[in-house]
Amino acid sequence: MKTFFKNSATGISPVEKWVPGSWIHVECPNEAEKTYIIEELGIPQSFFNDLEDIDERPRIEVEDGWYLIVLRIPYRTHNPKLPFSTAPVGLIFNDQVFLSLCNVQTEMIPDFIQYSIRKNINFTNNFDLVLKLILSASVWFLKYLKQINQQIKSAENELEKSIKNDDLQTLLQIEKCLVYFSTSIRGNDILVNRIKNIKIHSDTLDPELLMDVEIEIKQAQETTNIFSDILSGMMDAYASVISNNLNIIMKQLTSISIILMIPTLIASLYGMNVPNTFQSYAWGFWIILAMSFGFSLLGVMIFFRKNWF
Repeated sequence: MKTFFKNSATGISPVEKWVPGSWIHVECPNEAEKTYIIEELGIPQSFFNDLEDIDERPRIEVEDGWYLIVLRIPYRTHNPKLPFSTAPVGLIFNDQVFLSLCNVQTEMIPDFIQYSIRKNINFTNNFDLVLKLILSASVWFLKYLKQINQQIKSAENELEKSIKNDDLQTLLQIEKCLVYFSTSIRGNDILVNRIKNIKIHSDTLDPELLMDVEIEIKQAQETTNIFSDILSGMMDAYASVISNNLNIIMKQLTSISIILMIPTLIASLYGMNVPNTFQSYAWGFWIILAMSFGFSLLGVMIFFRKNWF
């Protein structure tokens, strides 16, 4: 899907077709849009090919007057095994064209556009728009982290009732999401530092906006680390609980086996085909039965005192 936006004094406004200096956003491009990007806009083929890699890392590259800035943003997947992940967004621009390209559907870009239109936010230059998109990405990381935190609490409440494999799998999936988030945020942080070090554009960067971007990235990174540490501690705790429950069950089964072994042993001794003390005694069977019951009861009392039941 291809959309066009024009920068104006009152903010970003949508337009029907491209005009010089406008912003083009392409999401999940089809073959016609790929042809438009490469042939009509003149975007380098290598830039387009790089963005087709879902694992492309944040970086900045310059080729024939074109800038390529790869930014990783969060998005909600349709995969229940991985509810959240990150994807690369390519920001490709020169003096006439600014293109943002993403190969997955995201909530961030449409929300950023609607927010800019509603608040009459515009951009003074291409790097100003880049920083605002990085700031929006950091905000969306925090939004999704809040939802992840709710999922962690929900899984924790379920695990307190009974430890099920499904709940443990949920925690593992969330932990995978946090790993992706942490890696992407760290890459975006490095990207911002590289943008700061571009000498020919250092004077055009808004220092206040740059500070806001760095603060949001740091906050997103710290929040991700906190949730990751909490989740790791929770997984270790439940692993210990599972091991402890297994030890308790094994002790109980061992105790029951020993108790059942006592009458079996006595019956085996007096059931052998050799002379014994009670072979001709009328109450011999009941005496042996009472002995078996008495020794078993003694074993039960001993195990109860040791809290093995």
